[in-house]
Amino acid sequence: MSSHKDHSKLEKIKEAVVKSDLKESEKTDTIKRIDEWIMEDKAEGIIYEELVELASGIKPMLAELGLI
Repeated sequence: MSSHKDHSKLEKIKEAVVKSDLKESEKTDTIKRIDEWIMEDKAEGIIYEELVELASGIKPMLAELGLI
C-alpha cells in the first residue's frame, strides 16, 4: 500500500455526499476536495516510505564511519 492511512472513511463520506440533497455543484466541489485529501495522504505515505528506505541505507554507512 502506498499510503500509511486508511481512506475507507473518506470513501464513505464521498458516497454520502453523492446520495445527499446537495446541489450538484456542491457535490462536485466536495468530492473534488475529498479526492485531493486522499491524493495528499498518498503522497505523504510515499514520501514517508522513501525516507524510511533512505534512512535504512544511511545508518550502516554512518556506523561504518564510526559516527553512530
